Parts: sequence; structure tokens; C-alpha cells
Amino acid sequence: MHARTPRAAPGVRPLVPRSRPPAPRAQQHAHHRSRRSCSSTSGSGSGSGSGAAAAAGLPSRWLADVAARLGKCVHFGLGPAQARVAAGVARDVGQDWRGLVAGSEGYLTGEGRRGLWRHEVQWGEMVGLMDVFFFGGHVNNVMYNRYAESARVNWALNYARRIDPAHAREWRELVTPRNQGLIMKSIRTDFKFPMTYPDRITVLHKLRSPPSSSSSSSSSPQSDLTLDVLILSELHRRPAARCVEELVLYDYRAGRKARMPDWMVEVLSRTWAEQEEAKVLWGGRARDLEERVRELERGSWDREGAVEDFGTGGKG
Repeated sequence: MHARTPRAAPGVRPLVPRSRPPAPRAQQHAHHRSRRSCSSTSGSGSGSGSGAAAAAGLPSRWLADVAARLGKCVHFGLGPAQARVAAGVARDVGQDWRGLVAGSEGYLTGEGRRGLWRHEVQWGEMVGLMDVFFFGGHVNNVMYNRYAESARVNWALNYARRIDPAHAREWRELVTPRNQGLIMKSIRTDFKFPMTYPDRITVLHKLRSPPSSSSSSSSSPQSDLTLDVLILSELHRRPAARCVEELVLYDYRAGRKARMPDWMVEVLSRTWAEQEEAKVLWGGRARDLEERVRELERGSWDREGAVEDFGTGGKG
């Protein structure tokens, strides 16, 4: 089932920044090929660096490089046993690419952890006709923040539905102004390449740092929460954009910031531990794939006296 953008109930404000006047057209359609970080912020506060700086996983083109290296090995010719290894590598990459790309950075990719899952990019989310004519077209920069916001609401609701149903009501209220809710302090977006229609996206969130309990920081209890966001292009199998979201836990009834309750600290601490485990698991899987491809290279084009296999057409 594809994740859908959540609809807010009457009188409920979703977990998004307050409305602002629309940005000038030139700002909304800033061209991706500049590869500059484009920021959209609500409120003040200093950031802790872009999403790119936070990434510590595989290079963005790692999967494409693996495929190219595998193709070169096949082109030079492989024996039956080597061909089976190559087929296994191709199968693992095809099945597990999200885990390899995102899991190696600590993102949790399993069902119940995804904010948006293979969400369809719409043609109307592209830039205007003149931009398509002059620049070739791409998804409007504004849409990436909307993808992140919708996925963040689902991130919170996933805790209510699957991860921590004992506190389902509290998790659901985080995206409403009824009690204690998460409000947006700032969001920063780093565009990686100009994604176009047609495509699908998977959007994942992770904690940037482990939460702290009131006992460990009694003089300054935690009320802020920083999330890293990864927007994956399903077509290209690599990140289309990264975001950093700074959120504040706010008590609407008291009209001030709220301390993160102990039960939330406990649940998010478990999430942090799972993120660290994912890094180890998927990092190991990536190293295993790397070694399997390297072994194929050593047994084909990178061996002494290797001769490229031109097939029957090369025989005279």
C-alpha cells in the first residue's frame, strides 16, 4: 500500500510551518544544477549543518558504480561459477538497494518506518512551462519540503500505529494543537539532482542525535528534536534531496515549550539504538557486495593476461 499525504481533521494544524506569503517565482524555481543548498526556515535558531554533512554512508552513485563494474566484468567474459556470483550481486542490489543506500546511514527502511513509500511524483509538481523549455524541467524545489513534511507526519503516526501503541494517543496529538505537539523551527534542504516526472519517491526520517532524559540534563531538559530526512528517487535509486528538520515540543495549553516526557525519551532511545544497528548491518552488507564485485574484477578484466571477450563476432 502506498503511503498517502495525510489530511488534517477540522481544527487540526498538521506538523508544518505556519503559512507564509508565496516566495517569488525565481526563488521557487531556483535551478537544481547549481547544486546549492536552498533553505526554507520558520523561526530562528542556528543549524548543525546540511544534510549532506550529516551523511556518512555510501557515495551517492555507489549503486551505479557497482552496476557499471559488474557490467565490465560480464563484458570481458565470466565462467559459470563467476556468472552465478554476478547474478547474486545483481539480485541483492535490486532487492536491497534502499537498505544499502539508506540503511548504511542509519535510516530504518522496514515497513512501519517509512514516511512515504514509493509515492508517485505528479506531472503537476514540475516547474512551469518556461522553465521546462529553458532548463529541461524538474520537480519544483518547493515540493521536496512538502514531501518531507508529509513523511514526518507519517513518521509520528507510525509510532502510534506500530512502534509504541501504548502511547498512541500522545503520538497522534504530536501532529495537532490539542496538547503537546511538535512545531517546526526550521527546515533546510540540499538538492542532489533534478528529479523529473515520471518517478516515485521513498522518504525516510532518522534521529540526528540520541535524546536526553530530564535526569541527565535537569538544568536544561530537552524540548528540541532534530531529524535528518532522505528523499530517494526510485527511478535513479539514489538520493534526490536531503533535509534537516529542527522541531520543538510545544505545550499548546500552557503556551510554552515543553520538556520531552520520559516515555518518549525511552522510545526514541530505542529508535536510536536501532539506527546504530542498521549502520552496522547494512554497512557490512555493502562491504560484502564490494568484495564480491572486486573478486569478479580480479577474475576477469583485472587478471594478468586478461583478454576481452568479443563473442563469435570477434572470431575470424
